[in-house]
Amino acid sequence: MAPELPYLTSYKNVGELFQKILTAKQPDNFTTKFLADTIGLKSTTDRPLIAFLKVLGFLDSAGRPTPEYGQLKNQSLAAKAIGSALRRAYAPLYAANENAHTLASADLKGLIAQVAGADAGMTNKIQWTFSALVKLADFSGQIDEEVSPKNDEKLPIAIPSTDKPQSFGSLRPEFHYNIQVHLPANATEETYLNIFNSLRKAFKP
Repeated sequence: MAPELPYLTSYKNVGELFQKILTAKQPDNFTTKFLADTIGLKSTTDRPLIAFLKVLGFLDSAGRPTPEYGQLKNQSLAAKAIGSALRRAYAPLYAANENAHTLASADLKGLIAQVAGADAGMTNKIQWTFSALVKLADFSGQIDEEVSPKNDEKLPIAIPSTDKPQSFGSLRPEFHYNIQVHLPANATEETYLNIFNSLRKAFKP
């Protein structure tokens, strides 16, 4: 069975949708009321945009924003986030051609018909929806994820085996001792010599 590729019956406001998401406050739940009152897309033909955001991975099944939605609010990441979402949502298309977003209109249409097995009308809807997103996307690279240990994770510590002596190369530990000798102020020269001779004998190897 041929895979289904997502499409919108009305794609003209896709650009405005993502522009408003960038500037509007992130909702707890992306509802039709939020779409109309905050995003400003009031037409009933715009309501499928909510389902489309779910398909792209920007909303979960209950309409709550995902971490990827947060990337849409970062101007430096938004285009890359859309590019990554396109690759996920249209994975069968990219499996057939990893550079699907670079194809000319006729070639893209042919690829969609080949992959989806759709008729001419459906092929056009998929192509127009896909192309509307491509205009907003950046495919130059993946979004970098900061890699750091979680708070409850312990980093492994390498403990050397004690089966054989460890070699430390040129490392030669040295120890320095500071010895203070308090000499009596009223002692004779002979007394001082006796003190130093005793010290010398004590530390002689």
